Amino acid sequence: MQYVCQTIKRYRFGRGLAVLPLILAALVCPPQNAQAQAPSPGEIVAQAPADAWTTIPDADLLTMTVAGGRTVTIQLVRGFAPMHVANIEKLVSARWFDGVSINRVQENYVVQWGDATEHKPLPPGLGVAPASDYDRSLEGLGFRPLGFPDPYAPMTGHAGGWPVASDGARAWLPHCFGMVGVGRNLAPDTGTGAELYVVNGHAPRHLDRNIALVGRVIDGIEALTSLPRGTGTLGFYEQPGERRVITAVRAGAPKRWQSLKTDSAAFAAYADARANRRDSFFNRPAGGADICNVPVPVRAAP
Repeated sequence: MQYVCQTIKRYRFGRGLAVLPLILAALVCPPQNAQAQAPSPGEIVAQAPADAWTTIPDADLLTMTVAGGRTVTIQLVRGFAPMHVANIEKLVSARWFDGVSINRVQENYVVQWGDATEHKPLPPGLGVAPASDYDRSLEGLGFRPLGFPDPYAPMTGHAGGWPVASDGARAWLPHCFGMVGVGRNLAPDTGTGAELYVVNGHAPRHLDRNIALVGRVIDGIEALTSLPRGTGTLGFYEQPGERRVITAVRAGAPKRWQSLKTDSAAFAAYADARANRRDSFFNRPAGGADICNVPVPVRAAP
């Protein structure tokens, strides 16, 4: 029996192939200790059944191409900030973003893009987004609480494939790594959607409910996070030549994407494993996780 178990381990881990389900290994091989038997979050996601995944509608995807040909795929969120999302779709349809630039790369904060001159005419028909685009009613969201304390909200969890914070009545998206928001001036301005940013470091949660979040980067974020940091105030590029041109932003994506359903048993197991690492490397489970440390898994559709 010991030889069989060693062979299974060599085959699974030595070759990197999750051919056998973890449950089979647990049945065949007697546990040496509880930690060694516990699956990692990545293993749980890799073995999630097909019905635990949902295909992201192509209509919710944008493909942004940066000079040099690198692409970034953004998923828009329609249930939050609907006016801002509608404006962004109008800007994309008018090809307004073509030729604008990445103007700000602030270390451990944001990467921001838009018209550096602030004089490029906007297409007609953009709505004036209300401050109510910063949050929405919790009712009907299908909210699954994460169950751990959070310094920025009475509770956090997931709903409809997104991280969510709430006070029990209203719900909003948190500024986690990869989330995309709308730049604005001082209130009452809420931004048109013509200036966008992505969180590129530790979650700046103090921005929650102060700026509209409209989506997240699901692929190609390294095209933005690997850019040279700006040396000007707040990480803005000081010279025009430092800016990176955005050659195009188009609706849709060249391939299909899926996200793990946040109401699935697989996601519940994944969230628990993120909060309590019991796989062999970890000596002491943390016993908790903040909302930004339980990102919703996304994969290219098989």
